[in-house]
Amino acid sequence: MGDHALDRVGRGAPYRYDDEPALGVAHARAQALLERYNATRHEEDTLRVELLGELFGAVGEGVVVKPSLRCDYGTPVTIGAGTFINYDCVMLDVAPIAIGAHCQIASRVQLLTAEHPVDPEPRRAGWETARPITIGDNVWLGGGVIVCPGVTIGADSVIGAGSVVTRDIEAGVVAVGNPARVLRPVS
Repeated sequence: MGDHALDRVGRGAPYRYDDEPALGVAHARAQALLERYNATRHEEDTLRVELLGELFGAVGEGVVVKPSLRCDYGTPVTIGAGTFINYDCVMLDVAPIAIGAHCQIASRVQLLTAEHPVDPEPRRAGWETARPITIGDNVWLGGGVIVCPGVTIGADSVIGAGSVVTRDIEAGVVAVGNPARVLRPVS
């Protein structure tokens, strides 16, 4: 894609949505695909697989995503083989979201890469940035988990329902709370 607007903002460059027409085009494309995806019937598994392949940057074999699904652009998202994503997942994918293989993502999980300035002047002017989210293999995100911009969750970790993950979580641990804190090793 070269220096496409989504590539630039996905690397953390400040941007204003209104100043980047390519973002509007990419967003419209994703919304059209999501509309089709979210309207699929239960028995239309083949169509769902095709639409996910068109929407996302990469989708491994055996991935299941239950509608409804929401995202901004789709192409910055990659999902590893055997991952299950339950109902009502939201992915604000201005920056890349990499989900490993064999993950379990419960209902109403939010993966949020976009962020706004704390300073009110640039926020009022519409400036934004984004930082990627990485979820390792075999991670379980409980219902309603929120993963904030720039977070990496290590392989085999479990994040308890309702947790808000504001910083990196190492591999092989159980973390819960707001903000999420490590309780113990998985085993």
